[in-house]
Amino acid sequence: MLKLSKKSDYALIALKHLATHPNDGSCSAADIAELYGISAPLMAKVLQKLARVGLVVARHGSSGGYTLGRDARTITALETISAIDGPVSLTSCVTHHGNCDQTHTCTIKEPLRKVNRSILEMLSKVTISQMADDAPASEVVELRV
Repeated sequence: MLKLSKKSDYALIALKHLATHPNDGSCSAADIAELYGISAPLMAKVLQKLARVGLVVARHGSSGGYTLGRDARTITALETISAIDGPVSLTSCVTHHGNCDQTHTCTIKEPLRKVNRSILEMLSKVTISQMADDAPASEVVELRV
């Protein structure tokens, strides 16, 4: 089953929250976690990872917290997921680590590579801004087979 990690889910939730509350100033990890029923320490770790790659900016001090590091229209679901979980791949044969043990006899490597490429393309087209607009899924992205 292809499934996002909880941390990736939380990263997307946090970015969408920051995109939909731009006038609130900085939001703390604890505040975001409380709003969505998420562990505050886990949310803090997720936001720290997002800050390391510039998707959010951490502000210190009494009015500190997190803000988006870029315009929500330029932050994609793919780069968010990749920032948390690393490269997105459907199977172990579709990685950046080289060939698997079945490379010479595998009959599904190329079809799966095409599926993986389609998934990556789709995730790279979905932006945080689109998620924040609460557009129906058909308006956000169309998956063509």
